[in-house]
Formats: sequence, C-alpha cells, structure tokens
Amino acid sequence: MTTVVVAIDVAIVALAAVVAFLLVRRSARARLVQTQLEAEQEARRVLGAAQQEAEQRLKDAQIEAREKLLAARSEFERESLEYRQELLAAERRLDERELAADERVRALDATSRELDERKRQLDERESVVAMQEDALAAASAEQRAQLERIAGLTSEQAKAELTRRMENEARIDAAKIVRRIEEEATQEGNNRARRLIAMAIQRVAADHVVESTVSVVDLPNDEMKGRIIGREGRNIRALETATGVDLIVDDTPGAVLLSCFDPVRREVARLALARLMLDGRIHPGRIEEVVGKVQTELDEKIFRDGEAAAIELGQPDFHPELLRLLGRLQFRTSYGQNVLAHSKEVAWLAAHMATELGVDVRITKRAGLLHDIGKAVDREMEGTHLTIGRDLLRKYGESEEVIHAMECHHGDVDPRSVEAVLVTAADALSAARPGARREILESYLKRLEKLEAIANDFKGVQKAFAIQAGRELRIIVESEKLSDEDAVWLSRDIAKRIEGELTYPGQIKVTVIRETRAVEFAR
Repeated sequence: MTTVVVAIDVAIVALAAVVAFLLVRRSARARLVQTQLEAEQEARRVLGAAQQEAEQRLKDAQIEAREKLLAARSEFERESLEYRQELLAAERRLDERELAADERVRALDATSRELDERKRQLDERESVVAMQEDALAAASAEQRAQLERIAGLTSEQAKAELTRRMENEARIDAAKIVRRIEEEATQEGNNRARRLIAMAIQRVAADHVVESTVSVVDLPNDEMKGRIIGREGRNIRALETATGVDLIVDDTPGAVLLSCFDPVRREVARLALARLMLDGRIHPGRIEEVVGKVQTELDEKIFRDGEAAAIELGQPDFHPELLRLLGRLQFRTSYGQNVLAHSKEVAWLAAHMATELGVDVRITKRAGLLHDIGKAVDREMEGTHLTIGRDLLRKYGESEEVIHAMECHHGDVDPRSVEAVLVTAADALSAARPGARREILESYLKRLEKLEAIANDFKGVQKAFAIQAGRELRIIVESEKLSDEDAVWLSRDIAKRIEGELTYPGQIKVTVIRETRAVEFAR
C-alpha cells in the first residue's frame, strides 16, 4: 500500500514537472517571438535613420562641392586677370624698351655722323696745318739764307742777339743753382732719414725669432715609441689623421719628429702627444678626445696672444676677429722669421719715426701691426696677403688711412701719406736687419732657377727673370714671333705649369712683356 502511494506521488510530481516544462517552453517561445518583432522594428528604425543621415550628408557634400567649385572658378578668373595684366604690363615695358632702343640707335647714328664730320674737319685742318708748316719751313730757309748773305747786323738785331745770349747764360746759371740746391736738399734729407732710422732702431729691442717646419718631442723611454705607434700602427694613423701632421718615428733614441708646414697643426700635435704620454692612455678614441681639447685650448691661447700684442702696442680697440688673426701670426713664419714678432717690430719702428716727424702715430702703429695680417689666412684663401689683408681690414671696420698704409708696404700701391711711407720703411728695416730672416741659399737659388727654366722652355721667350724673391716671374718675348694674343695664352700656360711643378707659399705673378722698338740715329 505504501509502495502504491509513493508511486502515485512520483507520477504526480513527474506530471507536474512535465506540465511546468511545457508552460515554460510556451512562455519562452512567446518572448522570443516578441523579441524578434522588436529587433525587426529597431532595425527598420535604424536603417531609416541611416538612410536619412546619408541623404543629408550627400546633400551637404553636394552643396560644399558647389561652393568649392565656385571658389575655384573665381580664383581661376582672378589669377587669369592678374596674368593678363602682367602680360599687358610686360608688353608695355617691351614697347618702351623698343622705343628707347630706337632712340639710342638714332642717337648713335647722329653721333656717328657728328664724328664723321669732325674727322673730316680735322683732316682739313691737318692739311691746312701741313701747308702752313711747309710755308713756315720755306720762309725760315729763305730767312736763314738772307742772314747768311748779310755780313753785318742792324742795332735792333744786335740787341736781340745780346738779349738772347744773356737769357741763355741766365738759364744756365739758374739750372746750376737749382741742381746745387736739389743736391743739398737730397743730402740733407738722406742724413735726416738716416738719423730717424738709427734713432728708431736704437729704441726698439727686437728678438731674433727663427722657426722651422719640424718639432721634436722627447720620449721618456723607447717603450713609449711602441705605444705611440700602436697595434699595426693604428695609434700613429689616428694621430696623423686628427692633426694633419706627419709623425716620424725612426731610430733616433728618445725622440719623435713632427713634420708639417702649418705651425698651428704642428703645435696641436706636439701638445696632444705630450698630454697623451703624460696620461698614459693612448688609443684612437683617447687621441681624438685629447686633440679636440688641445685645439680648443690653442684657439683660446691664439686669441689671448693677439690681445696681448694689441695691448702691448697700446691699441686694444681691435675687432675680436682681428685679435684672433693677430694671434695666429704667432704660428706663421716668413723666411724663418716669426710674423707676429716682425709685425710688432714694424709697428714700433714706424711709431718712433712718426713721433720724430710729427705725423699720426696711431695710424702708423696700427698699420705697422696689421701690415701682414693677410698671412694669417693666406694658405686658406685665394690672393696675395696684401689683397687678403685689405679685404679683412675693410670687413672689420679699420679706417681707410690704416688700410692704405698697410697695402703700400711692398710697393704695389703708390703711397699717398707719410704714414704709408713709414710703414714701408719699417717693414724693410725689420726684414733686412742681420739675423731677422734665414733661408738656405741653395734652395732659394734653385727655386728661382726653376722658375726661369720653366719660362725659357716655351717658344718665343727671349729672357726670363724671377724677381720679388720669387713672387713674380717677368718674361720678355720676341715680338716678331708672338702676337699680343699669344702673349696672353703664354702667361696662362706658364702659370699652369708652375702650379703643377713647384711648391711655393702664396702666389706667383707671371708678367709677359711684348714690345716693338724702332731705333734710328741722327747723324
């Protein structure tokens, strides 16, 4: 009985579960259908809104495109109008130029006609003058013949002859007096000039500064040579690349040679090598670092040297760049003479002579100090140190008086002031005094002989002279073999050959002289 009841309960529960499941399923289906309907409605609503928005954007885009089209059309019309106006203006200018050209042509024609008329008149005058000269010659001959026939002279003729002789004697006496006065004045001027120069030289205590193109760096031991060279020579290559100086490591014990024509680079290499040996770390990276620092410090030292030279001469108001260039002259030599020391010496000599003569000492002293300023950069710029120096002084605001006194010191420009003459004299004194400059005589003569030999190799050359210490080559050609045009090409060809075969500082001026001489003797 109990079992039957339990079975019935279970069946009821199962039936209730089935009924509940069916009810839930029906409810879920109803909700699903409702959700699908709502989703379709929402999709239709979104689609409609999207279509409306797309239509509105399309309308806006069409309106914007029309506006841009109108703007572009108006801009094109404006540019077209401007272009047409420019064309019309250019056409007007062209018409005006054509009219001006026509006027010039007419003026030239008138001038040509006037010149032809003047030439005709001159020809007529020449013919008349020639006829008059012939008549005068005939009259003079006739008069001379008559005088020869006449034995005596009238009183008037005697007076005229006496007057003429007295005038000739007076002219001769006056010429003798003038010559004597000129000789005395010249002698007095020479004596006074000698006194001035001697006094100026006595008041200047000049140093004998001579430099070469090789520096010697002492090594603490021979082991340091190997460290300087480095593995497979990388250290020495790095140092030569960074400084531009040739390092010569030979069998000389305890020394390394630095060879370079540029004293600044040679000094950088010397200081950098000394600092590397003191530091002990020698490798390519460290070499580049030390060389960079030494170059910076040397630039500062160069400026200080130039400033010190200007202050020493009482001229501290130079442009900073001129002070830097003055400092660079400390590392520039001319025939072994230090150019900065030479410039200071010229400034002192010129200033002392200017004081004695009572002329402007300031201009003389500044021009003497700056007369070789172009040598500070003549290896880097084209032209002579005179033209370079003149351009630098004008660039940095020096007065025309100082520039003129500077550019006259080699005689290329005629002096117009006493200050210029004094600077020229002081430069010659400083360069010519014993011990100031040196050069191996043999190499100097070889350079001059080579210049002359190059010129003599060309056809038509009669003589060649190397002058101005090898800075100018003067060539005399045979006029019957070479024309004026050939002389121009000859100067260019010789200059090109000198550039290719010789090594020299600055530049060499090649002058070709072609002349025709007509000689006749009056017997």
